[in-house]
Amino acid sequence: MKHFWLLLLFFTLSLQAQFQINGIVKEAVTHKPLPFATIISNDGSNTVTDVDGKFTVFSKIAISNLRISYLGFTTVKVVMEQNKNYYTVLLLPKSNDLNEVVIPRENPALAIIKKTIENKTNNNPQKRLKSFDFKSYNKLIVTANPDSISGKIDSVFVEKSIGKVFSKIDSSAYKFKEIINKQHLFQTEKVSQYQYADHKLKETILGTKMAGFKQPIYEILGFNLQSFSIYDSSYELFETKYNSPLAKDAFKDYNYKLLDTISIDGRNSYMVYFKNKKKRKASGLEGVLYIDQSSYAISKAIMRIKGVLDISGIHDFQYIAEENIWFPTRKTFKIIKGKNDDDIKILGGTIQFDGDVEKDFKARKKTATDYAYLLSETNNFDFQYNVPVEIKKSSISIEIKDDAIDQPESFWNTYRKDSLDIRSQKTYLALDSIVIKKRIESRIRFGRKVVNGYIPMGAIDLDLRRIFRYNNYEGFRLGIGGTTNERFSKTYRIDGYAAYGTKDGEFKYNLGIAARVGKFSNSWIGASYTDDVREIASTLYSIEKRPFKLYDPRPINISTFYNYVSWKTFLETKIIPKTESKWELSRSAIEPKFNYTFNHDGTLYTNYVITAAMVSLQWNPFSDYMQTPNGRIEVDKRFPKFTFQFTQSLPKIAANDFEFSKIDFKTEFEKKYLNGQKTNLLLEAGYALGDVPLTHLYNTSPNNITKETIIQRITFAGRNSFETMYFNEFFSSEFVYFQFKHGFKRVALFSKVKPSLVLVSRMAWGNLQKPEQHLGLDYKTLNKGYFESGIELNQILNGLGLTAFYRYGPNGLPQFEDNIAIKLSFVFNLGL
Repeated sequence: MKHFWLLLLFFTLSLQAQFQINGIVKEAVTHKPLPFATIISNDGSNTVTDVDGKFTVFSKIAISNLRISYLGFTTVKVVMEQNKNYYTVLLLPKSNDLNEVVIPRENPALAIIKKTIENKTNNNPQKRLKSFDFKSYNKLIVTANPDSISGKIDSVFVEKSIGKVFSKIDSSAYKFKEIINKQHLFQTEKVSQYQYADHKLKETILGTKMAGFKQPIYEILGFNLQSFSIYDSSYELFETKYNSPLAKDAFKDYNYKLLDTISIDGRNSYMVYFKNKKKRKASGLEGVLYIDQSSYAISKAIMRIKGVLDISGIHDFQYIAEENIWFPTRKTFKIIKGKNDDDIKILGGTIQFDGDVEKDFKARKKTATDYAYLLSETNNFDFQYNVPVEIKKSSISIEIKDDAIDQPESFWNTYRKDSLDIRSQKTYLALDSIVIKKRIESRIRFGRKVVNGYIPMGAIDLDLRRIFRYNNYEGFRLGIGGTTNERFSKTYRIDGYAAYGTKDGEFKYNLGIAARVGKFSNSWIGASYTDDVREIASTLYSIEKRPFKLYDPRPINISTFYNYVSWKTFLETKIIPKTESKWELSRSAIEPKFNYTFNHDGTLYTNYVITAAMVSLQWNPFSDYMQTPNGRIEVDKRFPKFTFQFTQSLPKIAANDFEFSKIDFKTEFEKKYLNGQKTNLLLEAGYALGDVPLTHLYNTSPNNITKETIIQRITFAGRNSFETMYFNEFFSSEFVYFQFKHGFKRVALFSKVKPSLVLVSRMAWGNLQKPEQHLGLDYKTLNKGYFESGIELNQILNGLGLTAFYRYGPNGLPQFEDNIAIKLSFVFNLGL
């Protein structure tokens, strides 16, 4: 999902230059490509070849010659020929390949990198400077080079028993080239102010415009395409972090090679090539670091990752003599299609990728859209160093001004480095009409709602979670629910639902109203009335947003519920930096729907009233947030995340029956690896103090039914539940729960069978205070601990999977088969 909106525009909706030269550089003797050879054109601009030795040079003036150099090889000057735009350049090796750089006794590149790492603090602007301030202009386009597309009309033949038979005329390449000659596929611009002080960096977007959209898709503006700093221990490229080639432990991951020397801003720089030691293509970064020979600062950097997408990021720096530092002046980011044997489907549209030619697959003929790519260019200017800088709302990493989408053309003419060419001008005009005609804004809005579990119907969003459920108490729960959306009002909302259980024969319903009292903090105050049922001893964090699922598997087997009729008033706000919180006052009439009596000081209760105050808070200290005119968005979700909840009953208020306190805590950590694997850790704890009825204690999420055989106990697996623990087997007034999951990369057994193997271990410890208060149920406690481990084989076929868990330790059961739980799993893929 994190790349959904960018990929939607990239592949469903072209490099801007007047002159373009393409070619490849090879070794003359072996004809092997030379990666990262230096290319300098007659206009003074320079670039390097990619890992395959290929290069593309763009210029706004006619290119008359190119100078190609590579350390250890003779420099070649290539004179451009008329009507020729592709050149094969052969370089001859020379014997004195290291005369230009003399560093004895070791790999010269390693010595250079060591000194660069040692001098990072002194050369990093965010460490060296107390503050800085600058503006930037960014232009992002999705386009293609018209010259790379044949544009011919093809005849399509299909195989029949009698041979190849004509099927149809394919004019897609012709039509695509016709479009690309006139305009880009997508285009967006923005002007930002960057401020750095007190070790915090903030981007304020002063102006933004997105072709075809009256209101930009803010998620795109929040993408971190490439790191701001080249000196951080992790380098980020297209929202994926890699160990930096300048990290302290970089030598365990990278090999280095000295390529050449070059002059940048009149100062000599080493060119050091780095490559990940792992042999897999997509295992890490590779590229070239240009390192100042005097200060060992980075004067230019080229970073690249090649996989399903071929991604590159270039950082250009300028030497600031008065500060004796290299400061970033330009960033370039580019994505082209890589190799994959799958197509990607987005909202009904199909994206095709080139497949690797293997014995089970046939090479697919390239289509015109295979030549499309994304290019983002950022130019920095108006620099100020070590001057007083005041950063307002510093907890927000990106802030979009309210008038940013309404800036006049005079604003853009002031900040653009170059005026828009004809293709860019036509892009705005053409996409405005295309977006309206194809209702793209509506489709994106619809997709965003569906991903979050709603279907927009005018001013109301229908809640997909409320339509159908099943459990052992209600039977089939049929219902309808929803909430008003921004088309109804941006300052008021009404939400609610109604449901009917076919087994218990009861109606359940909820109605709530709320008003927004703070725009920046997205604060809402409201009230609600609910008459519904809930699983006993379950923990619900009020602040948590429930992830959308077509079904919730665990409640299918639950049969012990309690009815609650509740009045509630609340305040939800994001006013505390990097938090969301909800503050509630409630009065609930509780009626257990099972055989249970609560003994409170000799008085027996079969139903009771609980009046309580509660605060529920989620804190994401490592995430980055973007403030938009419509609210706050978490643009970079980082771990760990923390959730707290405190509940206090209010004695002698609104007929409250019991006095107690509850403290709940949860933290999650997730790490994704470059090889596709993922580790997830979950720690949860709860403590209840006072006179707490069983309905409000803890059951640690059991998900096993009491049946004789393993086969009879097969049901659907939950997400973080104990699959071998039987319902109502354990209850606690205090507990701690820990879960470890490690998922391996999906393995393609067949074209449609790609299972994902996950190893899981869960454990919990707990205790129950005042067990004599709870009458009617037989149960155990978790004093000795509970342990289970197992495997999940998910998404074997069409989302279906199989899991198996084993229960062991002090609470293991005498019969071996009773400790085993086999479950089905289902992962619904929206195709995003």
